[in-house]
Amino acid sequence: MKIATLVYLKRDGKTLMLHRVKKENDYHEGKYNGLGGKLDPGESPDECAVRETREESGLELVDPVLKGVITFPLFDGIDDWYVFLYVGMQFSGQMIDSAEGNLEWIDDDRLTDIPLWEGDYIFLPWLEGDRFFSAKFNYADGRYVDHTVTFH
Repeated sequence: MKIATLVYLKRDGKTLMLHRVKKENDYHEGKYNGLGGKLDPGESPDECAVRETREESGLELVDPVLKGVITFPLFDGIDDWYVFLYVGMQFSGQMIDSAEGNLEWIDDDRLTDIPLWEGDYIFLPWLEGDRFFSAKFNYADGRYVDHTVTFH
């Protein structure tokens, strides 16, 4: 089991996305994704969201807002992934050249026009809502199968 975070920084009608094109053997290669990664031992999801945002973008995230949790059973064919999803409206600092990929501010109305994991097209609009969500997204061989969601 892997526990991770995904952070979507928002500013002026845009979302900061990471185009995964730099790392060799990257499971996410060619796709756009939020910032984030696995929790370190002893780290809370909030602490991970702040750390991963700093490591991948150089930006210092303040008061991340937890919007939901998604379970991805055997997402990579090996492990179940439990992912805490955050939106960040408050941050400071200068963006760095990320080793993970190219950082790009994407207009929110263009998020569905870029290459994402298929399930991301479904859950990204939920980040705009006021209700917390818990979802499960099933993939097989890297392809979306189905999902369930509960809004609280």
